[in-house]
Amino acid sequence: MPSFDIVSKTDIAEVDNAINGVKREVENRYDFKGSKIEIERKDEEINLLADSDYKLKALQDMLKTHFVKRKLEPTALDFQKEEAAAGQSMRQVVKIKQGIDQDTAKKIVKHIKDTKMKVQASIKGDEVRVEGKKRDDLQECMQGVRTMGLELPIQYTNFRD
Repeated sequence: MPSFDIVSKTDIAEVDNAINGVKREVENRYDFKGSKIEIERKDEEINLLADSDYKLKALQDMLKTHFVKRKLEPTALDFQKEEAAAGQSMRQVVKIKQGIDQDTAKKIVKHIKDTKMKVQASIKGDEVRVEGKKRDDLQECMQGVRTMGLELPIQYTNFRD
């Protein structure tokens, strides 16, 4: 029986490349000369530190831009609340989304069942497995999930005939 998995994974090596690109850009930008800017990744979190709110916003934009350049989805970034750090500086934690959370998985399964396609969807940990009798039904299901407008990057893996 043909099947595929709906997953949400972000390549950490490419995230590191995007962060290094942001660091290089910060070194070359005139408006960042002489200011204290830090950007580092620990596990699945990116820590941003900047002198001012303006510079923190610019860092966020640069990070999103470099994600797109590295063919990563900027929706994989979950920007947490901005906090005041020592002095006038601002700090922010950015979480990297990995896997499909249970609520989103339930929405995907419900959407697939509501379309009344001849496929079965089930939640397997942090991914959704979709099975059907025909390959065309599975491809139609993929198209339906793409149109849902989810807030995280979705990939389709493990397609078997």
